[in-house]
Amino acid sequence: MRKRTKRKIYPLINTIPMAIEGAAVSGGPEVTRLRQGEVIALESFRMGKATEQDWQILSVMNAIAALMGYEGNGVEVLDAAREAQRHLDSIEERYKRTGKWGCSGPELQCLRDMYEYHDLQRVSVARSVYEDAINRAKGVLQDPVRRKKVLYGG
Repeated sequence: MRKRTKRKIYPLINTIPMAIEGAAVSGGPEVTRLRQGEVIALESFRMGKATEQDWQILSVMNAIAALMGYEGNGVEVLDAAREAQRHLDSIEERYKRTGKWGCSGPELQCLRDMYEYHDLQRVSVARSVYEDAINRAKGVLQDPVRRKKVLYGG
């Protein structure tokens, strides 16, 4: 008969619930915080009290949505994401001219539509897929060639 080790292996985490949580549809307190930040940014633009951070929140949201659409998760979002990116660029140019962050009615409506599309994308994929998209979006925003391809369709 073989000798057996007396060493016991205790997992630091319970792997079954963790796997279930990773495969679950996106939700929970983290996603709620993301949603609140995006809604607050939209409301700041609506009230005319937007900051650069609000613009960045909407820009990152748009980049994640465009990347997910480009990779096949909600392809219908691509046209709206590209239009929203054009509006975000015009908002930034307006800020450089006037020194104030603000947007027009059609721009705000386009950004709201983009938020709705992105929220549908977010709840229709697993949390792990959404987290991967967030990490890949960082690379897209830093690389000018990929940024142009994903956000502008070029």
